[in-house]
Amino acid sequence: MCGIVGYLGGREALPIILNGLKRLEYRGYDSAGIAIYNGSSISVCKSKGKISKLEKQLQKRKNLSGSVGIGHTRWATHGEPNNINAHPQYSNSNKLCIVHNGIIENYSTIKQKLIKEGYTFKSDTDTEVLINLIEYVKIKENVKLGEAVQIALNQVIGAYAIAVIDNDKPDEIVVAKLGSPLCIGVGKDEHFIGSDVTPFIEFTKNVIYLEDGELAIIRNHKDTLFRKIVDDSKISPTINKLELSLDKIEKQGFDHYMLKEIYEQPKAIQDTLRGRLNISKGIIKLSGIDDYINKFLSAKKITIIACGTSWHSALVAEYMFEKISRIPTEVEYASEFRYRDPVVERNDIIIAISQSGETADTLAAIKLAKSKGAFVYGICNVVGSSIARESDTGSYTHAGPEIGVASTKAFTTQMTVLYLMAVKLSKSKGIISEKIFRKYIVEISNIGNKVHKALSANNEIKKIAKKFKSAKNCLYLGRGYNFPIALEGALKLKEISYIHAEGYPAAEMKHGPIALIDKDMPTIVIATNKINYDKIVSNIQEIKSRKGKIIAIVSEGDKEVKEIADYIIEVPDTIESMTPFMTVIPLQLLSYHIAVMLGKDVDQPRNLAKSVTVE
Repeated sequence: MCGIVGYLGGREALPIILNGLKRLEYRGYDSAGIAIYNGSSISVCKSKGKISKLEKQLQKRKNLSGSVGIGHTRWATHGEPNNINAHPQYSNSNKLCIVHNGIIENYSTIKQKLIKEGYTFKSDTDTEVLINLIEYVKIKENVKLGEAVQIALNQVIGAYAIAVIDNDKPDEIVVAKLGSPLCIGVGKDEHFIGSDVTPFIEFTKNVIYLEDGELAIIRNHKDTLFRKIVDDSKISPTINKLELSLDKIEKQGFDHYMLKEIYEQPKAIQDTLRGRLNISKGIIKLSGIDDYINKFLSAKKITIIACGTSWHSALVAEYMFEKISRIPTEVEYASEFRYRDPVVERNDIIIAISQSGETADTLAAIKLAKSKGAFVYGICNVVGSSIARESDTGSYTHAGPEIGVASTKAFTTQMTVLYLMAVKLSKSKGIISEKIFRKYIVEISNIGNKVHKALSANNEIKKIAKKFKSAKNCLYLGRGYNFPIALEGALKLKEISYIHAEGYPAAEMKHGPIALIDKDMPTIVIATNKINYDKIVSNIQEIKSRKGKIIAIVSEGDKEVKEIADYIIEVPDTIESMTPFMTVIPLQLLSYHIAVMLGKDVDQPRNLAKSVTVE
């Protein structure tokens, strides 16, 4: 969640760190801060609220010139959002300074021990406890900063990514990670630190991704030292080459990243298909499947684990795998999976889905599944992410950077990979004929163009949004493949407009939700002209008879629903299994326009962060 930035080299650190924090602002929203070694001491400036508030504070400061520093955007876990709890945090002597992403679970015990040793605390954070533990170890053991960090981390329980600077060692930064992402950008006589690569992509294409349990002592004009935290053994890290470019993370004329990313979906889908789908040869190539085809063909069950929007893509995949591939499939919340002692057999297939590849609950669920002998297939968007590295094999979605907290293109590209998997396995198992297989792959090859066409309804959707922006509650209904889309539509509205919304299978409406229907309760119904269409029409009539307002998502040329719904949004026609690609688009746009009209911060909604890297 929180974002970490650091710099050590020959340039002025402040503008690099500040700009890096702006790139990471989507990770945390309630406070931000910067620490710079100014030639004589470590000077800290921090502020509650957005980075714009920090920027105003920085304009008043004169003592923040220097070439080494660290910065942080915070998403509060311990202690309310305020200036005192913001990072960076000093040690008691003000000689050590830290930024931290994660949770130290045994901080209270450590804090009580330090209080007995004479330490005092200004904040409510576990982070201040950690930096004082490091100082305590450094003084008591009479060791250098790197060793003090290592000894201290062996005493803590929890998750962390940290960067620490020392007033007495202004030519180095010590970083370490366990359960939270951290990477190091390697330049010429300079180093950059980031929770991801976006803070430094314009400076270097060389990056080292720290693994769990690793520590690095980054030194100016000297080689960086890499160590295992537990046993102090040396590590030889791999330097990876970045392919991400700066222009891909800018808004490019759109008012918000979310809108930009909604409109990027046709290209993102095509990028995800590129190299994997060959229509002329009738081939789906997924190396993660091809290399382990026997595991999939003999699978008795697939379990998919995910959180949030990724969980909704998993629900769509459940229909795909069971209807198309005829493989029993279960979908689990990653956050619940490991706490209910799941039955996982050796060689069971676990598919883990995460946009960032850093979702803490999903990562923990993967580790549990692997400990029981399961085979893990990871689907994520970020190359080199923790989940990508932890999985046995998998597929990247190639959605490109997704900055908006409310996920859009990650969702449709996840469905693209999952659809390819389902169709490929169906063909490999001999379930479908060559003719049906061709039908599927031709349709998936055209889906990007159809999504582009679906986006053309934007102006009409904007008019509908204006009608319903004042609603206090909304109901979303769908059936079959589109029940998960109803859930996703409701989630999007909740996330960015703060309007209460619920998604239901349409047939469940009469089992409770219909009690909510009145003239002030809009219902968004997904009513594409496929299986269960007549039943959906009946559901709409039930709502209308109770004076409910209907917004219907229908296939092009629909006539029956058009006669009874209050508002119609048409989407391109496609085969039933691919309708989710069409129906989710208007729901994304509807949520976006309502949120904008209500004056909400669309890209950084309250209480949310892009990557949930703590439990």
